[in-house]
Amino acid sequence: MISIVTARDNVVDCYLDEGQVFAGGNALNVAVFARRAGARTAYAGTVGTDDAGALILSSLAREGVSTDYVQVRPGSTAYCVIGHNNGDRVFQDVGLGVSRACFEGGLLSPASGFDAVHLSESSSLEELAADLSAVSRLSFDFSTNRDAGLLRMVAPHCFLASFSGGDLPAADGIERARQATALGATWALVTRGAAGAVLLGTDRSYQVAAAETTLVDTLGAGDTFIGTLLVGLLEGRTPPEAMTTAAEASALTCRRLGAFGNGGPLTAMPGRHSTTPRRR
Repeated sequence: MISIVTARDNVVDCYLDEGQVFAGGNALNVAVFARRAGARTAYAGTVGTDDAGALILSSLAREGVSTDYVQVRPGSTAYCVIGHNNGDRVFQDVGLGVSRACFEGGLLSPASGFDAVHLSESSSLEELAADLSAVSRLSFDFSTNRDAGLLRMVAPHCFLASFSGGDLPAADGIERARQATALGATWALVTRGAAGAVLLGTDRSYQVAAAETTLVDTLGAGDTFIGTLLVGLLEGRTPPEAMTTAAEASALTCRRLGAFGNGGPLTAMPGRHSTTPRRR
């Protein structure tokens, strides 16, 4: 069985209008959706000693994601307030809490026991890219970060480099992926929302259309695609097959509120004590 560990980026996604919070964050979501795709997964990161931290731990446990590398520290868990614009998620406010605390013991030892390790630009661990790729295959989500220095630092070490290109002309997104493979990435993915996705290898590109869905919330759809695709590529599936499966999984994520799991009450939002949500 393919094994993947993801690191650091965790939050509780807070929907004030709906009065619910969900476990989330790119690294957390990728661990969940890679597990659903058939991999053995673990999450390594830091949560607080609050209801939000407990929600993250219980949500991971229900999905079968190992929490052996989760460290609980005094303080608040990270949070993100989510709004919507025609179904598309909008990040309104963020609190990092203890999520950026130093990970005791480091990540190299845990990563060495897995087939792949996944980070996002929100993990702020890009300085470990070379070391992590020496002990495991590295997946890195650049999201909408277009900093050339970050690309040069990380892409040479990537098995899978992922980019969110829904806000870019198609040619610009593909050029970003080409830069990544030219720097040494084995695969480069550009997700484009309703326009589908493109995957570039060293000598060929593949495209997949977005699967049909009923749009409720796009939060986590890109993470779903990355986690599912990563498992498919590691298992040796053909790129078209792996991308089709990823597109179908992403479509399912779009049909619900929150990336995965059961929502908790708004009182689990760090620093919030009122149980009365705002209504549209």
